[in-house]
Amino acid sequence: MKSDVNKLLKKNEQLNQLDSVKVISHVQRESGDWFQHTLMLDGYDVPFKYKRTKKYRSLEGASVNLTYYPQTEKVAGMEFESMKVVRIRRS
Repeated sequence: MKSDVNKLLKKNEQLNQLDSVKVISHVQRESGDWFQHTLMLDGYDVPFKYKRTKKYRSLEGASVNLTYYPQTEKVAGMEFESMKVVRIRRS
């Protein structure tokens, strides 16, 4: 499994990897046909976001491994930094 992550990281230099981080908050919102998931992680002030086609069990309190890249969203004329999750696994 580590080799898959290493391939992704080598392929795209902007990707980052976090291992065994604790999820403090997990919010799931319906957005059309998709569910928008937002995670807040222990020690990070930035939301980690990803979309899935259905609801997922709550990850709150769980330890996860994430592959993500930084992005900037513009809301009401203000820019907010967030992280777009490409891959998530319970650890």
